[in-house]
Amino acid sequence: MEAVKQPFTNAQLELLKAFSHNLSESDLAELKQVLAQFFAQRAIKEADRVWDEKAWTEGDVERMLQQKMRTP
Repeated sequence: MEAVKQPFTNAQLELLKAFSHNLSESDLAELKQVLAQFFAQRAIKEADRVWDEKAWTEGDVERMLQQKMRTP
């Protein structure tokens, strides 16, 4: 028998528990900002890791900006 898949991730469940009450509009806007900053920082950290791993330079970035890099 196949196990029933949980419809929420662990992060979603924690947020649901933490915010089981209504927030004011200003608190909700602040929470959205905090979450956006959290994910932006994670993306920047990963981009920095790839930059270092590939030893890219500003010249490499300029070349990438001028290339069409989409795959067909």
